[in-house]
Amino acid sequence: MFELFEHTADLGLRVRASTLEELLAEAARGLLAMLVANPEAVRPLQARTITLAAGEPAYLVFDWLNELLYRFETDKILFSAFELRLSGNELIADCRGEAMDISRHQMDHEVKAITYHCLQVKQMSNGWHAELIVDI
Repeated sequence: MFELFEHTADLGLRVRASTLEELLAEAARGLLAMLVANPEAVRPLQARTITLAAGEPAYLVFDWLNELLYRFETDKILFSAFELRLSGNELIADCRGEAMDISRHQMDHEVKAITYHCLQVKQMSNGWHAELIVDI
């Protein structure tokens, strides 16, 4: 589960999930919901594999969302479906989505950057929780 929240001139994202893999997938869906007002319109037509490594979960969440934003900015691809595997500190993500189509995708916020400001990722007794701020 994810939720967006206002933060001064920026936008925040809170995510909760039972596993770190699910947390990463929900965070990616949260980013998509920031970019597109109708994320359900993004079809899983094209596949890409993304591999990342980070020493701790907070940096993995940051790097993961940063990579998805980079792919959107450079390739104009929106990802809507995710199959994630963690092996040690390495993430292997099979992502599916499609090229941005302004006739079908209602673009919402212009996300400029994922930030370290207020970045928190914690493992709790009831699963994983994350909170971060994006620059819009």
